Amino acid sequence: MEVAYSVNGVPIRLTEERWLHIIDNKPYMEGYDDKILQAIEKPTCVLRGYAGSLVAILSLAPQRYLHVVYKELTLNDGFIITAFIATKYNRRQVIWSLHNS
Repeated sequence: MEVAYSVNGVPIRLTEERWLHIIDNKPYMEGYDDKILQAIEKPTCVLRGYAGSLVAILSLAPQRYLHVVYKELTLNDGFIITAFIATKYNRRQVIWSLHNS
């Protein structure tokens, strides 16, 4: 199990079960475990997700963004739900930005 700290200072767990879920459903993500943790700790921005989740966005290249969906359960515990790469993200859902911190 790996742990990264969110922009709110909450430890976010990447469990083996979640990691296997990510690479089973998105095999292209296999080499991105370090980038997933980096996205939690040093995101380009954080979006409001669904059902209380958050989405850390890490810019990888022009029009290439790593999305890491996670949940902060308490001030001392959270976990990664899934991760994927997309060509854009919803800028209207931004709740934290590296440029405004």
